[in-house]
Amino acid sequence: MLTRLLAIEEALDKRKETYWLIVIAFAVVIALEYSTPPEYVFGYLYTGTILLASRLNSKAVLAITLAATAFTVLNILVPGEKNINSATVANRLIAVLALIVTGWLSDRNRRNEEAIAYTQAQLRSQEQLATMREDFVSTLTHDLKTPLLGAIETLKYFQNGQFGEITSMQAKVLQTMTRSHRSTLQLVQTLLDVYRNDAEGLKLQISPINLVTVAEEVIATLTELAKTRQIYISLHYGESDFRSFFWVNGDPLQLERVFTNLLSNGIKHSPRGGKVEVVFEGYSSDQVVKILDTGSGITEEELPHLFERFYQGHSDRHVSGSGLGLYLTRQIITAHGGTIWAENRSPRGALFGFRLPACPPPG
Repeated sequence: MLTRLLAIEEALDKRKETYWLIVIAFAVVIALEYSTPPEYVFGYLYTGTILLASRLNSKAVLAITLAATAFTVLNILVPGEKNINSATVANRLIAVLALIVTGWLSDRNRRNEEAIAYTQAQLRSQEQLATMREDFVSTLTHDLKTPLLGAIETLKYFQNGQFGEITSMQAKVLQTMTRSHRSTLQLVQTLLDVYRNDAEGLKLQISPINLVTVAEEVIATLTELAKTRQIYISLHYGESDFRSFFWVNGDPLQLERVFTNLLSNGIKHSPRGGKVEVVFEGYSSDQVVKILDTGSGITEEELPHLFERFYQGHSDRHVSGSGLGLYLTRQIITAHGGTIWAENRSPRGALFGFRLPACPPPG
């Protein structure tokens, strides 16, 4: 509060100083103007007072400009008994025009400076908010991850019988609890990664990798989830349907997350007894991966927004989603120089596909 009062007092002192400078400068110009013959035009010196007035406000600029133009014109008539010729009048009118232009430009310049200062203040405020947000998210996710990891380890000890034998019913409950904790941990990690990527950009460890190998590893880790939902996962390799190699330059861990997000999405939104297909299509310059499910599909109005951060649609596909998985997936694919898209399948289901630049297999 004291600092603010001091700042206000300092601003008032500066305004007073400017006011007295204007008065002194104006008086000097008037004295010069009316103590010399009309042929000597000192009206141009009023530009200094106009520029000083621009430190105050628009009304001050207007008042000083009008006064300056009036004194410049009146010097032709006051005092009387002067021999006035057309050249003198022309010079005076040119000076008046110059004063008006100076007043207009100085006021516009002041407004531009105020607009720039306001914009800069907003940017600084947004940067501070962004920094606070990043710090908050980092701290929150760190504080959440620690107890979650501890709970998962404790559940693992129970499942291994280190605290005594457990019944089959207890084993199922512990398995469900572990799966729930791991899902929450993954959500926390996704949240942290999204904000970190937005702030710092996604840092990739690039090397030649075979997309088929990555997909098979992810499918192996999701087998238990697929079994619990009675979902069948299949792989197809283009028209030949024989295993082939789909090489790209990419980050194995990040592309693994892409497959995990898209396959988990397909498994969660397919009905029991449904299937999720992974289709690979190889082209001369691109490798294309399509993941098809038999879920409820996507409405036309939802399609353009699926990969937006925190987007929650209105269909059944978004009931339990966080709105971050697909956003993070798009971040990863974009960082690899690829594209990702979604389509509605007829009569039922959805297709999520991505395209990455192809590379030759390592020698």
